[in-house]
Amino acid sequence: MVELFVPKYFAVFLILVSSFWLLASVSHAQSLDDQIAQLTKQISDLEKSIAPLRKESTNLQSQITQTKNTINNISTQVDNLSQRLIDRQSDLEVQQILLGQRVRRYYINSQKYNPFLIFFASDQSSSLIQQYSWSQSIISSDRNTIVNYTQDINQINQNKTALEAQKVKLASIKSSFENRFGFLSGEIKKAETYKAQLNQSLTNLEAQRIASLNLPSSASSAMMCTDDRKIDPGFGTGFAFFTFGIPHHVGLNQYGALGRAKAGQSAEDIVRAYYQNIEFASGKEGQSVIVGCEKESANNRCQHNEFGQQFNHEPMNIEEYLKHIYEMPTSWPDAALQAQAMAARSYALRVYGEKGWLAPSQADQVVKKELNNDRWISAVNATRGKTITNGGQPIKAWFASTAGGYTFTSGDVWGGDTPWTKRLRDTSGDINSFDDLFAKAYDRESPCFYAAQGYRSEYNKSAWLKPSEVADIVNVILLFQKDSSVQNHLCYKNNSTGCNDTWSPDQVKTELRNRGSNPFSSISSASVTDWNKNEGRTNSISFSGDAGSISFDGSTFKSIFNIRAPANIAIVGQLYNVEKR
Repeated sequence: MVELFVPKYFAVFLILVSSFWLLASVSHAQSLDDQIAQLTKQISDLEKSIAPLRKESTNLQSQITQTKNTINNISTQVDNLSQRLIDRQSDLEVQQILLGQRVRRYYINSQKYNPFLIFFASDQSSSLIQQYSWSQSIISSDRNTIVNYTQDINQINQNKTALEAQKVKLASIKSSFENRFGFLSGEIKKAETYKAQLNQSLTNLEAQRIASLNLPSSASSAMMCTDDRKIDPGFGTGFAFFTFGIPHHVGLNQYGALGRAKAGQSAEDIVRAYYQNIEFASGKEGQSVIVGCEKESANNRCQHNEFGQQFNHEPMNIEEYLKHIYEMPTSWPDAALQAQAMAARSYALRVYGEKGWLAPSQADQVVKKELNNDRWISAVNATRGKTITNGGQPIKAWFASTAGGYTFTSGDVWGGDTPWTKRLRDTSGDINSFDDLFAKAYDRESPCFYAAQGYRSEYNKSAWLKPSEVADIVNVILLFQKDSSVQNHLCYKNNSTGCNDTWSPDQVKTELRNRGSNPFSSISSASVTDWNKNEGRTNSISFSGDAGSISFDGSTFKSIFNIRAPANIAIVGQLYNVEKR
């Protein structure tokens, strides 16, 4: 029997709607860690709600396939019976004609050869009797054949009628299955959409939290990344989590541009590598922009700032503005500098067109009162007026110092898709391992290409964690998966994170035991067991220790790690690895 839609799925609707409104109502007054924990719980709850829908959908798909196969088999049987019926009816018609002819001959002969005459005609009686008996036998056989054909035809008709009725019934059942499957597919799609929104919000919140690390956003900034593999924390065995690249991985990869220029690529080649659906337009050298601050009046005058004071708050020519930009080391090859100049020009024109001003900092582009040096000015002049466009408009040509071998779309990172950003494996050839990535990534020269972010002064300013500290993070994830309602107890410590009663590692262990799980006290090994080599994402990470072995989804581990890891230690990108010392 086909199960009809029941009200239990209204619970899924409520979860979806509540997830949406919770997402929409996240307060800026909440701490980032509190928001991260809240969104992580919502994602976990939503995934639990989607699971039974996926299971039923899979079962329905199987039932639909089986029903289709049964209907096809019945259709074949009906077709065979129909053909058999046609054949039998033809045979019956022939047999009826033959019978009619034989009856007619029999009648004529019966008049010609009267049984009494046959009896008295001794010379021919034996032959005539044989003919008479033989004719009667044939006629009787023909009649029996016709009866059998008629019975066979009736049975075929009955079988055909029964199969056609069964086919109609199955078609109705199949239609019900398909309607239910369509409903479930719609609900799963809605849930997945909300889940994607929640995941994106979680990503955004983590990005804000990571911003507190003050990671360099451009190649001209002081590159503060250090290689923790060379640092001894002073406690022996430890683990550190290394991220490939630093935020935000969107648009022009500056160190990648350096590598591509050294490989002989032109400025336009470099630009095309990092943006898609673009054209190059000329003639923008006459445009003007205002730099410094938000508008304070209708005449676009800005509040006081160092750069604005120099130019008396007046609009300035875009080419003059570009010569004051400091976003890339000027010792780099001309092709890299010219690609940066085109990206900077396009970004400035797009942002100025959207908000009417440009911040003189890394919020937009870093500018100084002093002109940059001759090599940069030459790159600006060499690309004078040349802009990267999409649909005839300058693109917001984001750029950052180091992508770690992979760039992402703006939608991947910030939630707003743009047609010109792209996912790119930024390497000189195929890769099958982290070693290949170290050897072939165009931005491998960056000190931030592979780095563990954050540190603790007491451990030689390193990001190394003790085996017991990694065990605590693993236990926190296990506890959260057991009972997401305990989220406010799982932050690293009570402070601005919003946790009002942070549980110690021992308390976390106790809570796990109370829920039937065996906690870890120490981790002995850790490894990334799967990663997406085309898009640059850690898919799963595994740990072994005194409580056995366990694996986690890469994104889930990263989110909880960034809540529980001590101090400001964080995983800052989608592709990361774990090292042991």
